[in-house]
Order: sequence, then C-alpha cells, then structure tokens
Amino acid sequence: MADVNRGNRPLSPHLQVYRPQLTSMTSILTRITGNALIVAMFMIVWWFIAAASGPDYFALANGFVTSWFGDLVLFLSLWALWYHTLAGVRHLIWDYAIGLEIEVAEKLGWGVIGGSILLTILTVIII
Repeated sequence: MADVNRGNRPLSPHLQVYRPQLTSMTSILTRITGNALIVAMFMIVWWFIAAASGPDYFALANGFVTSWFGDLVLFLSLWALWYHTLAGVRHLIWDYAIGLEIEVAEKLGWGVIGGSILLTILTVIII
C-alpha cells in the first residue's frame, strides 16, 4: 500500500519555491504583447471605418485616437510591436539550436528588452 502520509510538502514545485527566470518572463510577455497588438489593431481599424463612414463618426473616433489615452495605447503598441518582433527573431535563432545555453539565452532576453525600448524611442524620435 502506498504511503499516504507524506507530510506538509507540496506534490510539485509551488510558487513559494519557484523563482521565475528571465526566459519564462520574456516568453509570457511575448504572448501578452501579441494579444495587446490585436487590441490596438481593432482601435486602428475602428478609426479607418469611422473615416469611411462620415465626418461625424470620424470626429468621435479621431477624438478618441488622438486623446492622451489613444496616444498612450499607440505608444505602447509601438513598443509591443518592436518587442514581439525581436522576440520572434530570438525564437528563430533558437530554432536553429543556437544560443540555448543559459547565459546566452539570458543575454538574448535582455537584448530583446533593451532593443525594444531603444527601437521604440528611435522610432518616436524619427517619426
């Protein structure tokens, strides 16, 4: 018969024991940015549909998109686009079994984070 008295230890690693790694956090952030880009796409498509619908409806949509909240959504979407792109390039590198060592994977993770911030700032400055 199996020993059912195992004590007070968890059966699998629990959040009290688990320490998130950079690679797992960047993977989660890749999924979040992908979904956030869908939301931003809906806002931009709404703006285009409003432009085709008439001046009154366009004024409403344009007022929202050019408000401080719309500017914030578009700025964060620009960052999400760069982050998601660089994370995709990192995964393409990993698909060729390059950079899978822990030290290199962490450097790539920091490169994705830093590169997305730098490219976002450069894009805002240039445009």
